[in-house]
Amino acid sequence: MIKSLDEALYIVSNRPKKTIAVAQAADKDILQVADIAIKKNLADFIFVGNKKTITNMIEEGNYELSNVEIIDAGNEAQCAAKTVELVKKGMADMPMKGLLPTATFMKAVLDKEKGLRSDKLVSQITVTDNISGKGLNFITDCAMNISPDLNAKKEILQNAVYLANKMGFECPKVAVLTAVETVNQAMPETIDAAILSKMNERGQIKNCIVDGPFALDNAISAESAMHKGIKGVVAGNADILLVSDIRMGNVLHKAITYYADKRIGSVIIGTTVPLVMTSRSDSVEDKLISIALSSFLVD
Repeated sequence: MIKSLDEALYIVSNRPKKTIAVAQAADKDILQVADIAIKKNLADFIFVGNKKTITNMIEEGNYELSNVEIIDAGNEAQCAAKTVELVKKGMADMPMKGLLPTATFMKAVLDKEKGLRSDKLVSQITVTDNISGKGLNFITDCAMNISPDLNAKKEILQNAVYLANKMGFECPKVAVLTAVETVNQAMPETIDAAILSKMNERGQIKNCIVDGPFALDNAISAESAMHKGIKGVVAGNADILLVSDIRMGNVLHKAITYYADKRIGSVIIGTTVPLVMTSRSDSVEDKLISIALSSFLVD
């Protein structure tokens, strides 16, 4: 089991590098991240976009990227399509969104004929160091699915379990988060939590232990769980936090970054390969972590 983000970075840096194709790479932040990622042995890159502009930006920024292949492409849609094509043809291991709208990037990724669709639901997973200082927390879904129903929550959960399994968590403990730790008919998400727990108990959700509903405090704090009399292997010791909707997930993701000042990484899963989709407000280190985390999903 990987015990920290630092360990995840170390493991990836000592493996053969994966190649990332960047859609619309003419962006200072992207070039800076690529420069550092190559130096840290985290990944190789192919840049897609206006070749002249990218070349000039590399020279102006004094980035050591002269050996990176640059594929000339026109507008944003063409950059996204070409990037996906590179992955589809096996010339790159995964795509990364550069300076273009998410909708444009995802349209190419999810194209029924030329894209990277699979039979799974596409979801996002935030990864951060565990509050205890040992292990990781996987929080999902903070960015993709707005108000998932029970079946969608099951798929989102299974995506997170898949990532955790890939990172050495043989049987991750999943806490289904709501505002409270008791089932309440006035709060449908608490009923979903109880159902997901029962589905896991009956073998409908595998390779993990699911319990809920939990409030955040008694999902991650053993002391809080003890004070409230909540028992079970997940209580106060969760690896995966399944949020009820994007509002809870988005706020939790940003609170970890801005209030707790903790490092995070983000993975988009559910397509045939992981997608590297970082926010412009993410720090360079958080973007490097996202690249490393995504690499665990590429065989």
